[in-house]
Amino acid sequence: MNNILEVKNLSVYFRDINGKDFPAAKNINFTLKQGEVLGIVGESGSGKSVTALSVLGLLPYPKAHHDKISSIRFLGKELIGLDDKSFQNIRGNEISFIFQEPMSSLNSLHKIGRQIGECLKLHQNLSSKEIKERVIQLLKIVKISNPEQKANAYPFELSGGQRQRVMIAMAIANNPKILIADEPTTALDVTVQKEIIELLLSLKQKLNMSIIFISHDLRLVHHISDKIAVMYKGDLVEYNSAENVFLHPENDYTKKLIHSSIKLNIKENNEKIKIFEAENITVEFPIKRNFFGKITKSLKAVDNVSFSLNKGETLGIVGESGSGKTTLASAIVGLVKYKGKIISKNKDIHKKNNLKNKDIQIVFQDPYNSLNPRMNVAEIILEGMKVHYKNLSSEEQYQQVLQMLKDVGLSEDVVNKYPNEFSGGQRQRIALARALIIKPEIVILDEPTSALDVTVQAQIMELLKQLQLKYDLSYIFISHDMHAVKSISHKVMVMKNGKIVEKGSAEKIFNSPSKSYTKNLIAASIID
Repeated sequence: MNNILEVKNLSVYFRDINGKDFPAAKNINFTLKQGEVLGIVGESGSGKSVTALSVLGLLPYPKAHHDKISSIRFLGKELIGLDDKSFQNIRGNEISFIFQEPMSSLNSLHKIGRQIGECLKLHQNLSSKEIKERVIQLLKIVKISNPEQKANAYPFELSGGQRQRVMIAMAIANNPKILIADEPTTALDVTVQKEIIELLLSLKQKLNMSIIFISHDLRLVHHISDKIAVMYKGDLVEYNSAENVFLHPENDYTKKLIHSSIKLNIKENNEKIKIFEAENITVEFPIKRNFFGKITKSLKAVDNVSFSLNKGETLGIVGESGSGKTTLASAIVGLVKYKGKIISKNKDIHKKNNLKNKDIQIVFQDPYNSLNPRMNVAEIILEGMKVHYKNLSSEEQYQQVLQMLKDVGLSEDVVNKYPNEFSGGQRQRIALARALIIKPEIVILDEPTSALDVTVQAQIMELLKQLQLKYDLSYIFISHDMHAVKSISHKVMVMKNGKIVEKGSAEKIFNSPSKSYTKNLIAASIID
């Protein structure tokens, strides 16, 4: 079988304002056959995305450039240096690209049907009627229910999984020979991840399409790929069949990636001191009002949820998007109104202002959005201390900040830097430091590792365990990542549609779940 794509000696350089070149990818070599899946895996900054973007000439040229020996040949045609007009006939037609975050790629002002239709209009001579029919057909192919209705919907009216299916529909609209999928399942629920992977594989078979699948999730790459290319700091450090890469890795970094899979090593907490209890928590959001503004219809995002937490214990809360996990967390820290009781230190804090309750702190999914970009690290971490520890001098507060930075694995020299100067993993450590500096008893962790590379995920999970032991912390760990939940939780609570489906010890939930929904979640998570 002949190669449909050949990448030889590909290097990518970025030029700074001083005219100095920095390599983002160095001497990359791989091939792709028709109907084959190549998985490209590596951490952020490894060069995997710039390599893929080079194939379609989507880098910010001339700031980005290649050297003279770099070559990318598609069906024998050289793509490096190709003029824009020629590339227009290839992009979205012969080679399509699915980006990581569909909400950023879809136009929020236009309906789904119109956006898919534009892909068809650009490359095919179809009538308006034919375009509408093809749009509905494409939505059916990617298994979107009620395609006629969804075609008239805006992107914000769809779930994350549905938006990703729309992106796939746009990508396959013109029956491309190659589909490049750049982190297409990041931050999706495990069941939705599995559905998207199965959809891509079925489309590959149906259309005899080749796929370049880019991810930091080694489990997913292994599941979908025929061949795997491992990248690290711009270098292609391993390239072989998926089976050989996993069974006989040669490079030390590849071995590290494989062994970074999170292991269950939680010890049972024998000292059962209850420090927190939620009783009959209900959160409702109005979705319809009458002429006079009275609520006539509401949605129960959290429906009569009760649970408790012991000192030094971790409760894992799992469920798909819309299950009520994050809304429940928001209620606990007072960010949304709720009915019921939240008891901490034997006191009902329902009537208190939870925002001033230092005993319960929260760390959000995306630290970049939760950290003030105009404040440096010292200011971010000191903010809570100035509210809760006014009796300490400025010098005493500052010394505690330095100690906390050390505890979360950061050096003192970061205090005057700003959030944009850090990686995702470093920003999450800063968010942890901000939460822990005021000495809470309970930390709510809302998807703290979902957008991080697999090796960084393992580092953060290990850090959380160390901090829990050092400060005798209790965690409420919210995630759709069953691996992460399994690795850190003593107890697990499964939620669906705002209700508790099942709860119990982590061992019981993972080894002998009683509910079919829990079984499906575990089965969908591709646990090794």
